[in-house]
Amino acid sequence: MNEVLLRSLTPSVLGILVRRGADFAAAEDAVQDALVEAVRLWPADPPRDPKGWLITVAWRKFLDATRADTARRRREDLVDDEPASGPAPAADDTLQLYFLCAHPSLTPSSAVALTLRAVGGLTTRQIARAYLVPEATMAQRISRAKRTVSGVRLDRPGDVATVLRVLYLVFNEGYSGDVDLAAEAIRLTRQLAAAIDHPEVAGLLALMLLHQARRASRTAPDGSLVPLAEQDRGRWDTGSIAEGVGILQTALARDRLGEFQAQAAIAALHADAPTAEETDWVQIVEWYDELARLTDSPVVRLNRAVAVGEADGPRAGLAALAALDESLPRHTAVAAYLHERDGDLATAARLYAQAAHKAPDLAERDHLTRQAARLNALRRR
Repeated sequence: MNEVLLRSLTPSVLGILVRRGADFAAAEDAVQDALVEAVRLWPADPPRDPKGWLITVAWRKFLDATRADTARRRREDLVDDEPASGPAPAADDTLQLYFLCAHPSLTPSSAVALTLRAVGGLTTRQIARAYLVPEATMAQRISRAKRTVSGVRLDRPGDVATVLRVLYLVFNEGYSGDVDLAAEAIRLTRQLAAAIDHPEVAGLLALMLLHQARRASRTAPDGSLVPLAEQDRGRWDTGSIAEGVGILQTALARDRLGEFQAQAAIAALHADAPTAEETDWVQIVEWYDELARLTDSPVVRLNRAVAVGEADGPRAGLAALAALDESLPRHTAVAAYLHERDGDLATAARLYAQAAHKAPDLAERDHLTRQAARLNALRRR
């Protein structure tokens, strides 16, 4: 069973059902039912045309559900429109679906959550982690969004800002999570940049390219995390860096700064440094100040504290950190790092161990555990 193939076909199949008249919630349920059938049947009898098979089965599932729903008897007439089996069109509906899910009837946060779940393929837990909220809270938000758009004709696309937020979160999950969606997010953002002349679209594309350029160096052969300062910069993709910097410079020249351009500028400064020691941390702090002004995000302020610690010394970084909520994800790990930089190895080791218990994934937990063990070994010498 090729789960990657199923995931790649899902947005297109969902888009076809929506265009044929299915409301979004019913179409999503039908596609999910078809995927269950595919998982059950394909290993023994794989279809010659997977996409056509999914369209046919999903459409039948939708029609079955429609006939069972007396409140929607008017959809009985759609039975004769069942698509024929055989090769299906190769059109890519994914980006269109992103805009349709960003429906004006939804708040931006609900539209983002719904799109990530229904089209982006992320789990409720992954979305909740991205939003820094409990999983139960996010599940309720997604359920409310589904109820809101159920029965609504999805013919009024949402705004670019909401779609950009979705693409950004999909890329982040693909870049650092357990589902590889980064390349798909870049592909869709390229499509959007080709269709829309918008500096923030360009800024997001530049940001993705600059982060993706470092991807090969982020993990060691054994799968362990490699911090930015320790990465082999010879493995960075210079072509992607050059493309990202060029796109960013063009966007910044338009003097319409947004958060994605500011994030890309920070990434560009990291990419431009020949060594970690030569990083221009003063400029990075200035860009974080701009980013904090644009977003007022606690995560931005947490990252700014690290940059301040590099630019002005660890005690200045700890002072910036003290102004933030200690429950913020990775707050403890940042405190450990800054205390280590300040020479307080005992406190740093204790905080690294605490941070390991809070880590959201195994790779980060292992990295923090090794940091604590390293400092404890140094103290025993």
